[in-house]
Amino acid sequence: MSEDTKVCSFGPDSAYVDLAVEVFRMLSDATRIRIILALRDHGELSVNRLAEMVGKTPTTTSQHLAKLRWARVVGVRQDGTHMFYQLVDDHARELVALAVFQAERALNENSAHERAGVSRQAGVVSGRACPASGASDSEDRHDDD
Repeated sequence: MSEDTKVCSFGPDSAYVDLAVEVFRMLSDATRIRIILALRDHGELSVNRLAEMVGKTPTTTSQHLAKLRWARVVGVRQDGTHMFYQLVDDHARELVALAVFQAERALNENSAHERAGVSRQAGVVSGRACPASGASDSEDRHDDD
């Protein structure tokens, strides 16, 4: 069976529903979403660089990274006194990409992804770069620690 035709077999009574809620709870923070997107785009980053990219202090960023690390979303590598973070696997990246894609579709009848000819599946599953990510969205950011 190809990856594109697999169907989720979990039902409403699945033992994993409560754990799935915890995953969404972990990802339901704008700073954590921005951290995941930054790591998706740049691979491995230091706390200071991530803080700069997401517009937060290093202390706040470290607190969010600790939660993401606890949830096994990010991993860390130490080089001397510097810590470098990276995504552990593609699942969080895919969830975040799908959520952002859904938000884009909800706000725009004809999204930037659709105008670029990228389907949701192609942009998320194949790991291709997001052609719409070149647009700046910094004016849409809110300061919500």
